[in-house]
Amino acid sequence: MLITISGTPGSGKTTVARLLSRRLGIPHVYAGDLYRKEAERRGLSLEAFNRLTEVDHSVDRALDDKMAAYARQGGLVLEGRLAAFLALQEKVDALKVWLTASDEVRAERVSQREGGDKLALLHVNDARQRSDAKRYREIYGFDLDDTSIYDLKLESDRESPEALAQRILEAAEHCFPETAAKP
Repeated sequence: MLITISGTPGSGKTTVARLLSRRLGIPHVYAGDLYRKEAERRGLSLEAFNRLTEVDHSVDRALDDKMAAYARQGGLVLEGRLAAFLALQEKVDALKVWLTASDEVRAERVSQREGGDKLALLHVNDARQRSDAKRYREIYGFDLDDTSIYDLKLESDRESPEALAQRILEAAEHCFPETAAKP
């Protein structure tokens, strides 16, 4: 079983992915963690690392190769902007989930998570999303705005993370009938 979780910054991806991981008893791999660890390994701030990745596509390719290897491995929740695209590229059977939320909700969540002015933080995250979208289009030809590849698209404004996770678990039971979700 492979469940990919993608979506907009502040949509609740990590919270839902962690819930799914716990409920299913399978690992959660988060591309953002790999990205941040690589920035730290290089002694760069996230902003400096973002600038580097805009001009040196080998960084993205190396990190995405790690994510593709996880996708091929299966048996996990794979979270990241490219997770669903990588599952398709690797021809891996996956339940591909897209999460989104309104700008107001996303701004509030990002502010709670990172502290600071919520609108400024939302603009920073949206700028990163645009930068990522540009790079992924240049590198792989993937359009991050194309949500047609997702099996399940959920809006997280009015549903709790637990309710969203339950909806995904129900979809996973249909997608992977041989795997019963744990209570």
